Amino acid sequence: MRTSLLACSAMFLFPFLCGTASAADATAPNIVFIISDDQAWTDYGFMDHPLIQTPRLDELAARSALFTRGYVPTALCRPSLATMITGLYSHQHKISGNDPSVTLAAPASAEYAELRRQLIGHIDRQPTVPKLLAQRGYLSHQSGKWWEGPYQRGGFTHGMTRGFPEPGGRHGDDGLAIGRQGLQPVVDFVDHAVREAKPFFLWYAPFLPHTPHNPPERLLAKYRDRVDSLHVAKYYAMCEWFDETCGELMDLIEAKGLTDKTLFVYVGDNGWIQDPQSSNYALRSKQSPNEAGTRQPIMLSWPGVIPPGRRDEVVSSIDLAPTMLSAAGAPVPDNLPGLDLMPVVRDGQPLARDTIFGEGFAHDIADLETPEASLLYRWAIEGRWKLLLTYDGVLGRYASSHPRTERRPQLYDLVADPHETTNLAAQHPEIVARLAGKIDAWWPVRQRQVQTVWSE
Repeated sequence: MRTSLLACSAMFLFPFLCGTASAADATAPNIVFIISDDQAWTDYGFMDHPLIQTPRLDELAARSALFTRGYVPTALCRPSLATMITGLYSHQHKISGNDPSVTLAAPASAEYAELRRQLIGHIDRQPTVPKLLAQRGYLSHQSGKWWEGPYQRGGFTHGMTRGFPEPGGRHGDDGLAIGRQGLQPVVDFVDHAVREAKPFFLWYAPFLPHTPHNPPERLLAKYRDRVDSLHVAKYYAMCEWFDETCGELMDLIEAKGLTDKTLFVYVGDNGWIQDPQSSNYALRSKQSPNEAGTRQPIMLSWPGVIPPGRRDEVVSSIDLAPTMLSAAGAPVPDNLPGLDLMPVVRDGQPLARDTIFGEGFAHDIADLETPEASLLYRWAIEGRWKLLLTYDGVLGRYASSHPRTERRPQLYDLVADPHETTNLAAQHPEIVARLAGKIDAWWPVRQRQVQTVWSE
């Protein structure tokens, strides 16, 4: 199976890797895409966290167009990453969860292995960012988190992950060493791209600050006595460890004299799984459609091209694929729903949108071709308002993460109440109706909403 899988990937990539791609424009930037793993939107120095120190990311933020109200449409790593690499929502690329449901086949069976192959096969249908950049002469490198088989399946010319069906390929196997064990594979790739005089795309998605929370003692010592929970202290130290690795990457680009020729893009995949002793553990963290699951600061840095500054527009990781492709002069597929942010951050044009959308699905996918089967939430944000609707999709093994105790529409004023403590749906039925209409126009679904009207 490994032979046929790689052969299939090689056939798909053959036109890109054998010289048929057009030469890159000399002005095309290198692109460094940094993706944090399980980190809350509040947990940075530049986001005013009172304890966590992130000096290198603070430095990047200071030279970036920093969208403090950035979001990911889906608060789970695999679908979130698939959205970043394809520019499509989960209901479009159909990678809506981390794994096929174990109710479909026994996990150790050949039938389940085939379901995993089918799930990975969804990436083959999409013109991913690396595939499209290859048409502009870009080399590309994958490191860190990557679920969709070997790196070649995503269109990367270079990479670390061997991928399913190789052992340990679920999260990214060999790629997960990046950051925790240094950056040498990335250093080698950058050296290669410089020798070849080719622009490059770096996917840097280290397994940080994700568990295992095993930070160096020199960092843990900074937080151990400043919080009541060792669990939290370790997480805080992991955030700083991740920050250090980002600084190493920034220093590498600077040492090569490439900073002014490089677009840095930053986002996290989703929030972190909070302390199990916290009352907010199940509802307000990773996998959640609430702010702690979906809100993520987004940064775009390109010295001399993108003026730095904090921005209050609401943007989404769905916008990153068209933005990166546009910056590179690569083709942007017509079906991408996100916005090219380059005219906004480079040229000062207003954002041509007033609403963003998101969706939440069960961790395990009940039907590989029908995302609605696992649909739990849809949401929309319009300015200060957020509407969250709940659905009765099949939950599977992770039911405790989605109690769905509030079955009615939830409306929050995110400016006055950024942590969503007060549901205002009963007081503003007209806003609920308007945003529900926008959600239905964005993605019409046939599945039953848990409760469609507000009633006491």
